[in-house]
Amino acid sequence: MSKNNNLFLAFQNAFHGVRFVFTSERNAKIHLAIAVLVVVFSFILRISTTEWCFILFAIGFVWASECLNTAVEKITDLASPGYHGLAKLSKDTAAAGVLIASMTAAAIGLIVFLPKILSFIDHL
Repeated sequence: MSKNNNLFLAFQNAFHGVRFVFTSERNAKIHLAIAVLVVVFSFILRISTTEWCFILFAIGFVWASECLNTAVEKITDLASPGYHGLAKLSKDTAAAGVLIASMTAAAIGLIVFLPKILSFIDHL
């Protein structure tokens, strides 16, 4: 297989990968739904530019982790179609990366949104 020197095709291939992840992976769909809710709440709560940067980084961090996890799972399935302890460890470790990214994103969300929600409740 030769290197793709066409920039348009390279982007097209990358978007194909994104579409594959979000249409085939259950957890990616969950992360997408949560990201949409977070963006909606970000507009409602009028977060700052700096807070937007943290929120968008967190969303991207989770999505990138999910894409890499899917890639590891698929290449592992190709290399080891039957059960193998190292294949399981590879998949478990990649999934741990998504878990860590998700936990980090949740912590960022709490730091950004919790004070705004508590302030809103205090003004009721």
